Amino acid sequence: MASEASQLIPKILIKVEAVFLLFIAFYLYCKKQNKELKSKRPVSLLFCRASRPGSTLLCRPAETRSGLALYFCFGVFRIGIKAYFCHNLKEIEAMQSLNTCETDVYLADDLRSDLAEMIKPYKDEKVFVLTDGTTRRLCFPLIEDVPGIDRNRVIEIAPGDDAKDTDALIYVWAALVEGGATRHSLLVNLGGGMPCDLGGFAAATFKRGIDFINIPTTLLAQVDASVGGKTGINFKGYKNEIGSFKQAKYVLVDTSLLRSLDGPNLKSGFAEMIKHALLVKGDLLNRTIAFDILNPDMAILAGLVAESIRIKDDIVSDDPYEKGIRKALNLGHTAGHAIESLALKRGKPVLHGYAVAYGIVVELYLAWKKLGFSEELLRLLSEYIYKIFGRFEISKGDYTYLYDAMTHDKKNSSGRINFTLLREPGDIAIDTHCEREEVIEALEFYRQSYI
Repeated sequence: MASEASQLIPKILIKVEAVFLLFIAFYLYCKKQNKELKSKRPVSLLFCRASRPGSTLLCRPAETRSGLALYFCFGVFRIGIKAYFCHNLKEIEAMQSLNTCETDVYLADDLRSDLAEMIKPYKDEKVFVLTDGTTRRLCFPLIEDVPGIDRNRVIEIAPGDDAKDTDALIYVWAALVEGGATRHSLLVNLGGGMPCDLGGFAAATFKRGIDFINIPTTLLAQVDASVGGKTGINFKGYKNEIGSFKQAKYVLVDTSLLRSLDGPNLKSGFAEMIKHALLVKGDLLNRTIAFDILNPDMAILAGLVAESIRIKDDIVSDDPYEKGIRKALNLGHTAGHAIESLALKRGKPVLHGYAVAYGIVVELYLAWKKLGFSEELLRLLSEYIYKIFGRFEISKGDYTYLYDAMTHDKKNSSGRINFTLLREPGDIAIDTHCEREEVIEALEFYRQSYI
């Protein structure tokens, strides 16, 4: 936010200065016209040359003093305005903007003071906080004393992706109504991907849309769920079946919150970072899989998080409503969502990132078969994923359910399952149709890999 303001202030001052100079010029021109009626001698606008024998007097000292006096007054005014703005920005000048296009994402320097600045415009309206029970216990104490945050306007929902349903959505709507929320109120979503998804959808639909801020507390939410404008809930056992596009007013990322995150949730978010690294050329993929997520260096992780967010934002800014290249972000998700649905059906849900990691294995196999993706890299990444995420068992009897679940994917068209596949890292092929036999073969590769 400081970066944005620091770039805006000079532009404003330049425009004000230009207007003021035009005013001075007009003022002196009027004086000149008035005097020329008497003197018939030309007068310059601001500057004069000393007269000498044989030269023409180009300005009068009194007129020059008037112009310089006015410009001096403007200089004082300019310094004062800049000082005023800088004073009012002092509390947020350490907050780092990622210069994202679609969503205003900031890396927090001090969570309390940064959030206080973000919600300041809503001080005359009611600010609500949506969180789950776990996050309320671990993270809400970090912001509860921020001016504008009221314990009585905290909406608590059950944790876990299986609670991201219509019942929870109606509960949030009801809490907003009972709390007296207006169209000018603000909803702060504090938590992982589930509160950010559900809270964003609640904000997008309440009174036809209110502003919301995401404060993602898990790695998955920081690099994926809180960025890009996708909001929604699960329905009838299918992931994110109902939702809308609405950008958060701000996303405030504080990587220090990840220190309290358990290993499985940290790895869940890391799967999305692997996916993002596969979508670009360069050395990011090598640096990502070389990173020790089991014993993370938080300073290095913060840099990787920033790169991951920028990759997603670059793609989203080119295609906000997923008509084209944004489908690249679904790498691993067509098969991954099917595995996630199967786990829910079994009553043993898996974390979203784990399902995406398994889905990446399935879809890289399809990429190898159809597009010539490197077999060596396929096997290297498959082994890496099994090492980090373990294995989710499937049997041949699950193939029909998994394939049918894939037919519900939102990228499909004309009854065809469309995958996002890769020719190589950074070389993306969206809307790649695969026949049922090819999908079954990829599932068999996944199943055989853990036998």
